[in-house]
Amino acid sequence: MTSGRPPRVLFDATSVPADRGGVGRYVDGLLGVLGTGSGPSVDLVVVTQRTDAERYTRLLPAAQVVAAPAAAAHRPARLAWEQTGLPLLAQQVGAQVLHSPFYTCPLRSSAPVTVTVHDATFFTEPEHYDKSRRTFFRSAIKTSLRRAARVIVPSKATRDELIRLLDADPTRIDVAYHGVDPVAFHAPSDDEKARVRARLGLGATAYVAFLGAKEPRKNVPNLIRGWVLAVAERDDPPALVIAGGQGHDDEIDRAVAEVPAHLRLLRPGYLRYADLPGYLGGALVAAYPSYGEGFGLPILEAMACGAPVLTTPRLSLPEVGGDAVAYTSEDPQQIGHDLAALLDDEPRRLALAKAGAERAREFTWESSAEVHIGAWTRAVAG
Repeated sequence: MTSGRPPRVLFDATSVPADRGGVGRYVDGLLGVLGTGSGPSVDLVVVTQRTDAERYTRLLPAAQVVAAPAAAAHRPARLAWEQTGLPLLAQQVGAQVLHSPFYTCPLRSSAPVTVTVHDATFFTEPEHYDKSRRTFFRSAIKTSLRRAARVIVPSKATRDELIRLLDADPTRIDVAYHGVDPVAFHAPSDDEKARVRARLGLGATAYVAFLGAKEPRKNVPNLIRGWVLAVAERDDPPALVIAGGQGHDDEIDRAVAEVPAHLRLLRPGYLRYADLPGYLGGALVAAYPSYGEGFGLPILEAMACGAPVLTTPRLSLPEVGGDAVAYTSEDPQQIGHDLAALLDDEPRRLALAKAGAERAREFTWESSAEVHIGAWTRAVAG
């Protein structure tokens, strides 16, 4: 690579899900900086699902966008293509480095490979994953740690766990915090809040918000039970709204069945992206009592929307929330106690909302992009 010239990077965005959750937020946020020409400089080629090609072409005017084969829309075929077609594409576009943003990467490539490992909870919280998912991702992470020239992680906690549990080489790991888009996630207007209330059928009822995948690690059943303990005896109890993907936590249905009839619990599924500020910023509390996260993007997005956040001090969550959020445990009794205390303390909620919004401004996709470019440059040089 010529000194001073940005590396030519092939970025594999074929793993982005249609719902834009999780890895989609990361990929879109990062590429939104790298591919517009307004952020840090990189020579970018993005390969996408065919259904995403037009969208990314429109959003990333400074990038070359290539559509993957139609078969890559199916996960087994995509993983096979990743091992064969992706390295070949890297050669065809003259990539100096190939970036895989979701745990897996090609085993052989003429260009150095970098990979994002989002968390180590497949090792630290194995009981919260079904066996096939746990086995696949544990194997993928171990392989990526061996094969990749650089590994990018979203928090120091994830880096430290990979080193502690898997003896990962700390000199090949780069910590790139996620960012939050201040346009997409902002303190909502009264009209934005009212629109979400109308869509959810809440009327004037106050509510506690959860936004995320319904998987065991997110601890939704205990959130439901804690909310019941916190509000059941109140004259005007706030509702609980559980929004996001359906996931695979059967315990949620059992917890819902225990909810007293006079309380309101809503499960609207996915919300429109444009409704998220009104949803999060309109809540009395955004609650996220997770067993552990690689980063914790949902709490950062809630903070950016001016919501007081209640979460757990597990893994990376204190790195994101700092002193700007309230903490609880994963236990339903403690969640109920701490949620009730927040609901009864409006001055504290207002202080947390202000502190959270200020702290959220420290997490930018521009800063994340700088770390990624540094990792790619080192991979080429190495």
